[in-house]
Amino acid sequence: MNPSQAPDNAAARPAAKPSDGLAKMVVVALLAFGFAFSLVPLYRIACEKLLGVRLEGSAAVDVAEAQAVSDRVVTVQFDGGVNSKLPWEFNPNQLTMQVRPGELYETTYYARNTSDRTIVGSAVPSVAPARASAYFSKTECFCFTAQTLLAGESRDMPVRFIIDPNLPEGIKTVTLSYTFFKNTELTARAASAHPVGATPASAP
Repeated sequence: MNPSQAPDNAAARPAAKPSDGLAKMVVVALLAFGFAFSLVPLYRIACEKLLGVRLEGSAAVDVAEAQAVSDRVVTVQFDGGVNSKLPWEFNPNQLTMQVRPGELYETTYYARNTSDRTIVGSAVPSVAPARASAYFSKTECFCFTAQTLLAGESRDMPVRFIIDPNLPEGIKTVTLSYTFFKNTELTARAASAHPVGATPASAP
């Protein structure tokens, strides 16, 4: 057979339709999207269980649960006292308060130096019952720093606090107590700055 007369197999093949390639691309894209979408729950579980990372959706659920818990009311009792070496009067201005967990509240304590000299005191707080202490947060407190009272000086000292909405249901009452102790070192420093019988600088 004359080579020039051989059938052209390439020419005989039907041309591929452009629509066939487009259809295959669409199918592949849909499969890839479905696979990626199915990984979202697995990714969420891995983040929360293995890495301890809370995703936005789960955090929203926690907030909703916290708001539901915060509808409860907890009684907070206030107490205060002084060490025998500290010549101060110290007591809460309010004995009890009804609070909702998750909300910010403020109360005050009254302190008065009954001596004839400047004294520095430091307050030590405590929360009862003990297991409630992890859910009781003070955002502002006179116990954070030492307090200086001149002879005869009195002062109202604020406390701002929040009770965590996750406070165990069995706890209905929380007691916040303070005990003031004389800060001997700082009192000695204050004595040199304000000696007994000295005339105040503001006096004429």
